[in-house]
Formats: sequence, C-alpha cells, structure tokens
Amino acid sequence: MDQKTEAKKVEIKVDEAVALGQYANLAAIRHSREEFLFDFAFLFPDGPFGKLVARTIVSPAHAKRFLEALQANIKRYEDAYGTIVPSDLPPTVDFIQ
Repeated sequence: MDQKTEAKKVEIKVDEAVALGQYANLAAIRHSREEFLFDFAFLFPDGPFGKLVARTIVSPAHAKRFLEALQANIKRYEDAYGTIVPSDLPPTVDFIQ
C-alpha cells in the first residue's frame, strides 16, 4: 500500500462537556467561496425564542464529505428502522449576535 492510500489512525481527545453534546432542533447553513457555516440552534417550544448552541465552519471539500457521510448514515438508519418522515418546515429564523 503506498503512502497516499494507507489508512492512518488518528486519536482525538474529547472533553467531557463536548462529549455530552448539544441538542439542536434547527440548523441553518450559509456559505462563502472559502467556507461553509453550520449553525445549530435550540428553539424553545413555548415561544418564538431560541439559542445558538453550536457553530461549525468547514471547507467546501469537507462540507461535501460531510454530506456524503450523512447520506450514507441516513440510508443505513432507514434500512434498519424505516423511512424518516420530516416534520413541518421550521419557522424563518434570524440569528442575533
């Protein structure tokens, strides 16, 4: 196996707070020529308010790899558990900084 195709093992350390994760029920995606921004927010069920819980910024190439990985995982999920039925469309959201 040459160096370009050889699999590399990478260890990633995860802080406990990060490992717990953040719940989000809304995602917004924006992009420029150089990057994609993924904003994840929690919309409160009792009002028109929410809070941004995470923002991830990636290169266009990584965004495409993310899309391919997400599609593959959704297919495996639906093969195991059945078709995912999307809920109603979320409301239009403005992020205030």
